Amino acid sequence: MGYWPSKLPCCLNVVLMVGYATIDGIISGQVLSAVSDGKMTIIVGIIVVSIVCWIVAVFGMAVFQKYERYSWLPQIIALSVLIGVAAPYFDASLPSKGNPATLAARRLSFFNVCLYVPNSWAAAASDFYVYYPEKTSQRKIFCLTLTGIWTAFSLVFLIGIGLASGVASGVMPAWASANQVSSGALIVAGYAPLLGFGRACSVVVALGVIANSIPSTYSAALGCQTLGRAGKAVPRWIWSTVLILVQVVLAVAGREHLFLIFQNFLALMGYWVMIMVAIVLEEHVFFLSRRRRLGKLDWADWEDKTRLPVGWAALAAFAVGWTGAVLGMSQAWYVGPLAVLAEGGDVGLWIGLGWTMLAFPPMRWIEMRLIGR
Repeated sequence: MGYWPSKLPCCLNVVLMVGYATIDGIISGQVLSAVSDGKMTIIVGIIVVSIVCWIVAVFGMAVFQKYERYSWLPQIIALSVLIGVAAPYFDASLPSKGNPATLAARRLSFFNVCLYVPNSWAAAASDFYVYYPEKTSQRKIFCLTLTGIWTAFSLVFLIGIGLASGVASGVMPAWASANQVSSGALIVAGYAPLLGFGRACSVVVALGVIANSIPSTYSAALGCQTLGRAGKAVPRWIWSTVLILVQVVLAVAGREHLFLIFQNFLALMGYWVMIMVAIVLEEHVFFLSRRRRLGKLDWADWEDKTRLPVGWAALAAFAVGWTGAVLGMSQAWYVGPLAVLAEGGDVGLWIGLGWTMLAFPPMRWIEMRLIGR
């Protein structure tokens, strides 16, 4: 995207990663508070989770990789237990309400919400894949990434849908009551028949959210360093510490408004990630593929202003994509004219993506003809 225009998605990525870590902190705090029957406040739970996240994020990739290598196993066990104890109360027979067009619009909007979280990995993946050997198969990385994201998110999404169906059906009044308290309390309520063991599993789930917060904090710290010379001069551990403090403040302030944060934050962040993915993908497919085949693509030039594109084409395409996203978005605080035509469905993601993919190639071609890079 060019040296200077790329600062925009870099800043947005810092906001994105801090936002997700904030949401993770709130959910973990809610679960820990519910496990203690309210004796531990959500604030204390947020602080506990943030301290663990800070320790791992500050001490770098070695500690991070060891933590991530094993942290998934207790999570799988705890979630499997939740499925076993709560699944009998899931109700997949609840009828959908509305005419076909309205249902299609709502399902598309829900699909988009589910997509916003995993697609944000596109903005952070390079921070971790850079540690892979240079000759690692690109297809292998792609397949492993897709499989891992698809499997992990599908599992927790289905569990969440199942718990929500139990609340909506009225089969489990205790779930409905817990849901009125918080999302974390609903998770704990799902484990309720197991008594003490269920509470232990709830703690495992709460601490497991740290596995999501750590990459977010680590990536945000690297993003701060790439903003310029001043950012690079500050050690990463200092950035991590500052970001953790910011996350704690935001999580404490928003602990009672998790749904609103989700509703207003996820969509806006999801739009720009897809727009950036479209630009980077087309740049590599249409304009860098020949240089890559000839071995003329030097990754060491990533911050060399004289070797990078000027970026005006990418910036213009980014603006075009955002225009489409705004016209097609459907949020509680704004519904675009194109969303109105789509029965209120959130089509901003797809319109923004499509407009970007149409706008970037000709603009980039003109840029290369005029400037030469």
